[in-house]
Amino acid sequence: MTCCSGHARTLAVFVIGLLVGGAAMSVGAQGNRIPGNNGVNHVGINVTNMNEAIAYYAKNFGFGEAAVIRDDKGQPTLAFIQVSRNTFIELGPATAERPAGINHFGLHVDDAKAATGALRQRGVKIDDPRVGRTISLITSVTDPAGVRMELSEIGPASMLGKAIASWR
Repeated sequence: MTCCSGHARTLAVFVIGLLVGGAAMSVGAQGNRIPGNNGVNHVGINVTNMNEAIAYYAKNFGFGEAAVIRDDKGQPTLAFIQVSRNTFIELGPATAERPAGINHFGLHVDDAKAATGALRQRGVKIDDPRVGRTISLITSVTDPAGVRMELSEIGPASMLGKAIASWR
């Protein structure tokens, strides 16, 4: 399967950039952090074939399915692949509006409403938190370069909360 090899390389570069950038920023911005920020939780990728992408990450990396939402025909419409206890790859189907590739990254926060309020006080335009399909409280913000960031409050009853709790 070669459909995802470019995505894996892009994902690796993206994650390394996040880690290096986050480390550099933490030196000067520690007092200005989002309240309850627990770090990067997932990277969202749109793919042309959901079943093939899920199988690719399982076969080649040993990453298991944490949460998969399927349509009435049994086809996956959203999948979270568990990389480590608290880290996931979110897979979604590519469409004309959402082409194949990295779609967003997600931060895990303790309280999505408090994080939203703090960001709004700083002048950030951010959506109101809502319950997402995985039963997590989520909100989104887009940076000046057009990169979307999702903030997720992952409760114990959410699909990801259950995956985190059962990690072995």
